[in-house]
Amino acid sequence: MLQVNYIRENREKVLEGLSVRNFKHPELVDEIIKIDEERRQVQTSLDNLSAVANAAAKQIGELMRSGKKEEAEVLKAETTSNKEEHKNLSDQLTEVEDALYGLIVQLPNLPHHLVKPGSVAEDNEVVYEHGNPADLPEGALPHWELTAKYDIIDFELGTKITGAGFPVYKGKGARLQRALINFFLDHATEKGYREMQVPHLVNEASGFGTGQLPDKEGQMYHAGVDNLYLIPTAEVPVTNLYRDVILKEEELPIKNTAYTPCFRREAGSYGAHVRGLNRLHQFDKVEIVQVVHPDKSYEVLEDMSAYVQSLLQELGLHYRVLRLCGGDMGFTSAMTYDMEVWSAAQQRWLEVSSVSNFETYQSNRLKLRFKGASGKTQLAHTLNGSALALPRIVAAILENNQTEKGIKIPEALVKYTGFEYID
Repeated sequence: MLQVNYIRENREKVLEGLSVRNFKHPELVDEIIKIDEERRQVQTSLDNLSAVANAAAKQIGELMRSGKKEEAEVLKAETTSNKEEHKNLSDQLTEVEDALYGLIVQLPNLPHHLVKPGSVAEDNEVVYEHGNPADLPEGALPHWELTAKYDIIDFELGTKITGAGFPVYKGKGARLQRALINFFLDHATEKGYREMQVPHLVNEASGFGTGQLPDKEGQMYHAGVDNLYLIPTAEVPVTNLYRDVILKEEELPIKNTAYTPCFRREAGSYGAHVRGLNRLHQFDKVEIVQVVHPDKSYEVLEDMSAYVQSLLQELGLHYRVLRLCGGDMGFTSAMTYDMEVWSAAQQRWLEVSSVSNFETYQSNRLKLRFKGASGKTQLAHTLNGSALALPRIVAAILENNQTEKGIKIPEALVKYTGFEYID
């Protein structure tokens, strides 16, 4: 979340940033500033009262030591009313701080100055495009027909077992999934990311720490009895490894990777754009997460984007990179790059990765700090990226590599799959 001092001291910049994001409630900024002023006044009154109480306590001690017990008792009686006032002010401060906190968490992160205004996907900025669309034979099929033809993914069976959006992978389809996971993890560890295995359910504090709660609670599966949430991405448990932690500056950057299944509830929508693997409630993903020095975070963002692109290049996929506009970015992000691969069979772009810099937005919630050589403690910057999400990668591989002989496996994956064709 944003820091209250920054909001108070940079009101116009905050409003300008929120306007780039098309934020609907800019009036919250002035409410926050007003309540913060009240909080500071109460805090000042409480500090003054505490100073008076401390001075009185010291004076009482001196009177007792010098044998002036009666004078000490008179002074004790005078301070009794101060204790009641102190309690009232403490209660008032707690109430004001809670109100202030409740407003601040409703503000999204402020966008980086390179992020352009906009409200829909069409407003996103294409910053790079790689390769050319696959040249498919006449009568090329979309992936949901290919998976049925080769009996590698069964959507109807998943619907029977659980519901729509929970496919069953079979035979070479299951092996392709496993191959991609290992391919992505091996490349991440080669690039210096430490592999982690993390829980697939998180508590409320973890969801709040990375910004999924309260913003995305309707999109998360909730285990109500235990008040736990199925993770929408490994970003949540991996980043929360460092909640309430003070790192040493020399420990930065911290680079972690993790494979997990991911679970997301989606509002019901229909059509080819959500058919098959295009939108699922459960899917596999390898995530990369970094905790870095604030001075390095945008350099790291570019490095993470380049790394994800290198995976797409090894898989031989035609892709483009978008810098998201203010209105299309996630609630917690300051800048996001989306990577989209071209589906030659569907004739559309499919998002396969988002790489984001959250600056201090998550670390302020997480209380994730580091201490430099000077001894000063400050908030770290956090970043994460999909490297990669499997469903649409699988869809693109199936559609873009279909031949009369079958579906040709990208050369980089053959040593992981153990086969060259799905036939």
